[in-house]
Amino acid sequence: MNGQLQRTDEVQLTAAIRVLKQQRQALILAHNYQRKEVQDVADVVGDSLALARAALHTDAKVIVFAGVHFMAETAAILNPDKQVLLPDLQAGCSLADTINADQLRAWKAEHPGAVVVSYVNTQATVKAESDYCCTSANAVAVVSAIPADREVLFLPDMFLGAYVQRVTGRTNMHIWLGECHVHAGIAPTDVHTVLQQHPTAEVLIHPECGCSTSDLYLLADGTLPKERTRVLSTGGMLRHAQESDVEEFVVATEIGILHQLQKQSPEKKFIAANSHAICPFMKEITLEKILTALRENRYVITVPTTIAQQARQAIERMVAVG
Repeated sequence: MNGQLQRTDEVQLTAAIRVLKQQRQALILAHNYQRKEVQDVADVVGDSLALARAALHTDAKVIVFAGVHFMAETAAILNPDKQVLLPDLQAGCSLADTINADQLRAWKAEHPGAVVVSYVNTQATVKAESDYCCTSANAVAVVSAIPADREVLFLPDMFLGAYVQRVTGRTNMHIWLGECHVHAGIAPTDVHTVLQQHPTAEVLIHPECGCSTSDLYLLADGTLPKERTRVLSTGGMLRHAQESDVEEFVVATEIGILHQLQKQSPEKKFIAANSHAICPFMKEITLEKILTALRENRYVITVPTTIAQQARQAIERMVAVG
């Protein structure tokens, strides 16, 4: 009975959101890690790169960002003439909190002339001190585009940085020691244990995961099947799963992605490498909060003009690559 009541509430909330969204000429963007009912009410669901591109090209007057704070900041930087709403200010990011602008300036002073590549999971003030932004979908392409003789400062995710360094073979790349606490908690043993239970499955690994670097070595020694293991962004996981002939997948990332994977390929089976990989910040956003955001303009995200202007170039470079 409680399940039926919850479903009734979701239907009513979704209907109310859609009416108000139309009245306000709003666009709802949702990250792949959001609650499934939030994903289902969104106009665009995707990874950070896809959502940044959607924010850049929309004609909507209002953008409601069902994601975390740095994502809403990015949308605000790209759309200074639009209202950007984040339904809950508690939707932060443990990875973005691992470096601030003062720390980056000090790091740059230690490496004069280095090119700064900041993962999109950073504060606007950090982006303003960066030459390029990137996402997990295009980090390799961004770093590869930088002249080989230039030092690179990559921040803040050490697992993504280590993956990019290994793929590009770049020796003059320095990596900030930050991590997403959710992705860092997905261990190689998690992947290996689930794979033993599903021996014919493909393995899809997000490069932010704590297992990503170790799994590259496990690939080399044959512990993981090289022909069936892919290191991909969430957007890349969705594309690959749809194109693959395989029917089972072990997925190493935040479990919110499973909803989109299953929705896109209902005939296939998707198993979380770690069922406890849940981002509490992403899950702060609810249907009730989205409705309140539309009704009461909660919460308007703005970025000071000088910072926004400095950060915009790095973000636009990110959007243009890959």
